[in-house]
Amino acid sequence: MRPHDTGADFGLNWALGVLVRFAFALVLSLPAGCATPRLVATPTAAGIKPADLVDTSAFGPDGTPPLVFRQLFAQGERVRESQKPRVIPPKRTALVLSGGGSYGAYTAGILCGWTESGTRPQFDVVTGVSTGALIAVFAFLGPEYDNELCRNYTSVQSADIYRRKHLPWALFTDSLNDSKPLLRQIEANVSPDVVQKIAHAHNSGRRLYIGTTDLEGRRPVVWDLGAIAASGKPDSRELICKLLLASAAIPGFFPTVEIPVVVNGQQYIERHVDGGLTQPLFFRPPHTTEDQNVSSLAELLYGSDEYVIVAGKLYADPHPVTTRVLNIVGDSVSIFLYAQTRDSLVKLYMQSLLTGMQYHLAAVPSELEVTKSAADFDPVAMTTLFEEGRRQVRAGTAWRHTPPGVAGGEELLQRTGTNLTIIPQAARNMPLPIRPEELPLPMDSSGIPPSPID
Repeated sequence: MRPHDTGADFGLNWALGVLVRFAFALVLSLPAGCATPRLVATPTAAGIKPADLVDTSAFGPDGTPPLVFRQLFAQGERVRESQKPRVIPPKRTALVLSGGGSYGAYTAGILCGWTESGTRPQFDVVTGVSTGALIAVFAFLGPEYDNELCRNYTSVQSADIYRRKHLPWALFTDSLNDSKPLLRQIEANVSPDVVQKIAHAHNSGRRLYIGTTDLEGRRPVVWDLGAIAASGKPDSRELICKLLLASAAIPGFFPTVEIPVVVNGQQYIERHVDGGLTQPLFFRPPHTTEDQNVSSLAELLYGSDEYVIVAGKLYADPHPVTTRVLNIVGDSVSIFLYAQTRDSLVKLYMQSLLTGMQYHLAAVPSELEVTKSAADFDPVAMTTLFEEGRRQVRAGTAWRHTPPGVAGGEELLQRTGTNLTIIPQAARNMPLPIRPEELPLPMDSSGIPPSPID
């Protein structure tokens, strides 16, 4: 049942919905350099990184900014250590993959370079959304599929992923593009042999999850692909392919994917789109058996590793704004998506604290030049991203252990006015005030570790 709308409300909601969906697709489809900066008498600050703009009057008497998030991070590391159980469980490894379209080449490069370094583990659980869902299948099955990863993210072109519809007629359909080419790619990658291997891994206790968004239910949905593969149903491969297509179906850019479901014996149709729309990243604990009698996840996961790979940068590159409605809405959607991803990364970090897992985060370096559109599948640009991920992990510089907002230049500093100073991020990249592994853990009578700022 849908809620009743008045005529005016319906018209407004419909118009806003169309505008936002179109802008969401537009922000991913417009080529780099398509916006022309407006000419104004006073230059805009678009060429200056926001992290470099500082109000020094808000600094403390010692001339340093208030590092609230760093203090919270240090406190959080105390909480992690306080979860330590009496018996340390066997180490598990979880891999969490974000969406990001063609930027998934960076994720693929991380995985391939990880294999070459000789340190890549077998993952007990893998989760992914959007392009991360497509990569998750290969990451789950192991290094033997690195060649497929490399091929898919260094040689495919936009024409191999989607076919553009003609404007303006496309505006009266459910998408700007046809995703049948992507479906053919998925079907070629997810062979019956691949489905059988997923089922075998599932039966051994490993888990593979992907996320979609139920468009009409307006909620995220997590799918256990291993359970589907191991179900023995004749349509399991077809369902897996449709779910992978749905997870990558950017709303408005790609058509929705219809998934038949049975509710109380009656068949319905759900319409699913990009999983990153409702959860840019998500975690699921590894499988537990009935004989593993634990009272908390820390007793199962303490000391295990949680690896998170973001197919993109943590902060969007600044650029001039064109004062036209679609450009403003498109830029606003892009800003929202970056912020939503950072919030999800902080949530994953908090989960790692409460379970005692070790948090590892990799993302595209802020200084690396990338294409402006994640829907532009250019083999040259993708190869650059792939090689950067491969280089980082082989050099041992891929992983950070802090969430967004903690590293130098990422702090959200307050302003007391409009008189600002440019202080480059590198100049503010101070070390953390305390190293997590060096944190003492004296407890008071409540069992709560003291604050590092006391």
